[in-house]
Amino acid sequence: MNKHHEPTGSADEQQITLRSPAELADALPYLLGFHPTDSIVMVALQGDRGRFGGRLRLGIPRSPKEWPPVADQLAECLIEGSERRGGRPEGIVVFLCQDPAAGETGRQVMERLRPLAQRLRTACGSLDVPVHEALCISDGRFWSYCCPDARCCPPEGTGLALPGTSVMAAAAAYAGVQVRGSLREMEARLEPWRMPAAEEQERALDDAGAALVPRILGGGSRERVGEETLRLARVLIGRLKEAPGAGRADTDAEDDRLITHEEAATVILGLQDKETRDRAAEWMEGPEAAPALRLWRALSRRCVGPYAEHGAAPLTLAGWVAWSTGDEPSARVALGLALRLDPQYVFARLLHQACNEGLDPETLRHCLREERAARTLTRPRGTSGRPMLRPVRRPVPRKSLPPKGSASGAPAVRGRGARRSGRRGTRSGR
Repeated sequence: MNKHHEPTGSADEQQITLRSPAELADALPYLLGFHPTDSIVMVALQGDRGRFGGRLRLGIPRSPKEWPPVADQLAECLIEGSERRGGRPEGIVVFLCQDPAAGETGRQVMERLRPLAQRLRTACGSLDVPVHEALCISDGRFWSYCCPDARCCPPEGTGLALPGTSVMAAAAAYAGVQVRGSLREMEARLEPWRMPAAEEQERALDDAGAALVPRILGGGSRERVGEETLRLARVLIGRLKEAPGAGRADTDAEDDRLITHEEAATVILGLQDKETRDRAAEWMEGPEAAPALRLWRALSRRCVGPYAEHGAAPLTLAGWVAWSTGDEPSARVALGLALRLDPQYVFARLLHQACNEGLDPETLRHCLREERAARTLTRPRGTSGRPMLRPVRRPVPRKSLPPKGSASGAPAVRGRGARRSGRRGTRSGR
């Protein structure tokens, strides 16, 4: 087992050395900021000392038929992304995390996922980057696919350390690094309602769509609809800003109560326009950021029933604001859910890759600030009498994420979209 080093502070002045599969398994939540579930996690090792570099997470595809292409794409993304940041990895560590199904044991999960682990090792090896360790974590235990020594990696698996007792936990506590719970808990804050109120929200979306689509298709009012959407979003952000102590998982219900079904429906449908969504992305810093993030989370929860895939826009905005404000784990979760709904959603793909590759969000923040400032200048005006908008020039990473297989391996949710296609036709851009 090679030694691997992980800096735990904002600078590299504090490092710890992980010497065994057990320490690697215990360190995983601190590498991501949450406990992954149903996940493939790959971490690049940089330099002779095996310092942790780029990392990515993807939901385990449900069908084994998807494993070979997904493995190839993940290996390529991680290695090429590391090269763009300045260095080809010396190796890779792979984690497969999945809870047992009903009647299944952790060891059975490990054996079932063994072909996926082997395919990931082969995909990395074909690009001349070896996998130094591949671990399966299931039911509170871990197994190594690489270590043949039964003394440290017995066939029955090894129990994970109690929370807070590992060397990584101690170093993370000293450095102020937090684990935000499980991936499932973080996703639950963003997933559509499954409560009686969801039916009322769906009716509000039906009504808003019936009123909005004719306006957009009638010509001449698309920009006006965008302005109205942003105006209402500003009102909601102000309302959330005034609510004390909100924004945590245990207060999401209070945020939901502050937004009516009709208000949520209007903003959700308005954000399906690409230019409107890009302007909403400007609420990314300062006092606007926290309430904006709460709004995008709340709207993601309101994309119910056949409107589930409309959640790609607010989820992407939630991911962007989280990344912009330094919360990379929450950003990856939100962007992963957006890609689960729509693997081709361009803005989410670019942000997800940039976040995974450790790029600085300041580049995009600078572009959005310039865009906001440019609208205040005197320029040729459109037919509505308002200044004409320019498209945002984003810093586009050269390599995009895997186009298929989604962020979790699950198909996009479409609900009853076939019989309501006319009402859901307001998605004018990605």
